[in-house]
Amino acid sequence: MSSGAQHTRLLAHPDTPGEWVWSIGAEVACETASTLVCRYSLHGEVARLRVPRARAGRRADGLWEHTCFEVYVAPVALEPYYEFNFSPSLEWAAYRFSTYRDGVAPARLARAPGLQVRRTSDHLELSATVYVEGLRELDGARRLRLGLAAVVEDDAGALSYWALHHEPGNPDFHVPEAFALELEIP
Repeated sequence: MSSGAQHTRLLAHPDTPGEWVWSIGAEVACETASTLVCRYSLHGEVARLRVPRARAGRRADGLWEHTCFEVYVAPVALEPYYEFNFSPSLEWAAYRFSTYRDGVAPARLARAPGLQVRRTSDHLELSATVYVEGLRELDGARRLRLGLAAVVEDDAGALSYWALHHEPGNPDFHVPEAFALELEIP
């Protein structure tokens, strides 16, 4: 990570604490004006979690239904915004939303995200390099607003939801308040 990296911890949604997860840390940086690097570090009893095995990296929908890590990226104005999902299976997804949870379409990426996963008995780390060139709302942006999140599935199929910020009610990573991190573009 570059020296401009932002380090933070994700918070468990109070209604879905995740018994087997002790903590999730996140680090994010803009390596270049068109490269965003995110690293997620989950600490817990990894054997008690459903963590998909690595396969060939490809675009896939529905990753949020199982263990995955996410980043939401917007210009400072917050609309439109992008959602990126990263699975330990090395599958990924990218969507563009025109407004809050509306106008969703697959994001047209010039290059697939680069994913790397490391796993031990008490640690799961996923690094994702996102290439944002060609995403017109982000081209030329001087600052980005980010939401970092994770969905973790335990061995019984229960999901816990982790993010920088949670509003009352059901977990919702799309609310403007969840875009709680600002990052300057080099």
